[in-house]
Amino acid sequence: MRSLIASLALFALSACGLQPMYAGGSNAAVGQGLAAIDVPAIPGRGGWLVRNALNGRFGAAGEASPAYRLDVRLDDSLEALGVLNDDTISRERRILRARYQLVDIASGEILLDATAGSDAGIDVVSSEYATIAAEQSALENLAEEVADRITTRIALTLRERATGDGAR
Repeated sequence: MRSLIASLALFALSACGLQPMYAGGSNAAVGQGLAAIDVPAIPGRGGWLVRNALNGRFGAAGEASPAYRLDVRLDDSLEALGVLNDDTISRERRILRARYQLVDIASGEILLDATAGSDAGIDVVSSEYATIAAEQSALENLAEEVADRITTRIALTLRERATGDGAR
């Protein structure tokens, strides 16, 4: 009875149309496409962090002739959330937003024009050093999160392009 249920579950799963994003590893179209992306310098500390995170995910170090260029503009802001009666700030929110375009270098065509972003809450404590350290840690974590979101969206675009399914 268990084997029948397991067989039915496997059959149902195969019929749902799910496909692994990176099937074939680095030799697959998505893996090769990600490795062929050049990320020009992005201004600021947040830009440096996002660019390094993207290059780490793309595996683009040493790519001789990139096929794509990823243009990224960041908006990094810090806003006060909790203001006490004596006008001191007790909580902040760091927001990192990215507007990015994936450009086919050969044709100049923009394959993807999108945004990604994330935010984090920060407790403001009496130690200025601890608050600055928390703000920097938040920026580092947000850069990783934004890079993950950009990478996922680009991988989907490259997969659709490779399979010819651009109708989504």
